[in-house]
Amino acid sequence: MIRPPLPRWVRAGALLAVIFLGVPIIGVLVRIPWAEVPRLLSAPASLDALGLSLATCLAATVASVLLGLPLALVLSRGTGRVTVALRTLTALPMVLPPVVAGLALLVTLGRRGVVGQHLSVLGIEIGFTTLAVVIAQTFVSMPYFVVSVEAALRGTDPGLERVASQLGAGPTTVLRRVTLPLLAPALIGGATMAFARALGEFGATLTFAGSLQGRTRTLPLEIYLLRESDTDAALALALVLIVVAATLMALTTWLTRTSAAARA
Repeated sequence: MIRPPLPRWVRAGALLAVIFLGVPIIGVLVRIPWAEVPRLLSAPASLDALGLSLATCLAATVASVLLGLPLALVLSRGTGRVTVALRTLTALPMVLPPVVAGLALLVTLGRRGVVGQHLSVLGIEIGFTTLAVVIAQTFVSMPYFVVSVEAALRGTDPGLERVASQLGAGPTTVLRRVTLPLLAPALIGGATMAFARALGEFGATLTFAGSLQGRTRTLPLEIYLLRESDTDAALALALVLIVVAATLMALTTWLTRTSAAARA
């Protein structure tokens, strides 16, 4: 069904929004010294940041999927107050200032933290390590995966799972053979969003993991340090983030449309 046309003022407002969002990105692209990009990206500090970001973001995405999928499945089937409380807790890292998220992790898992002080006795140090980077990225990115998958679960037809169960399939079989295949686009889209969020994480990482080259200095941290001393290098690294983020968001949009078309 074709919808009626929108008022002109709505289109004008949309154009202003596009300009507001697009001009800064165009400004970065105009300012980048394109001829120097290969040299700038091949600098040792840049390669360390790129490699560390890729490794930690992949680890954070895997952790988000492994931990977030069971949570999304539970939330999608709940309706009571406990579910509301769990959903609120799950979404909280999405709206918390990143530095607050990092502080929460530090006072919990740091050397003198509520849990970290007991781990230190056992010789386990988490704060200001590469593991701390992965934990910080997972903490802020997993909610995006959970919210995406839960929304998809609530939009699926429960009758398919019910039929499979009535035919004798156990809960695990129903999940593996019916539920997860139906969720495939949402799983990929949610994981993509989690990876993109982890890749751009800054405040929580800096607060909980610090900025040690080769260990905890991810791409956003390297850009922050270079923004005054070497603006061209900072812009070259920013280009990497822009390209990756745009690609991931385009993939997420395509998967969302594909899933919606399949359900229709």
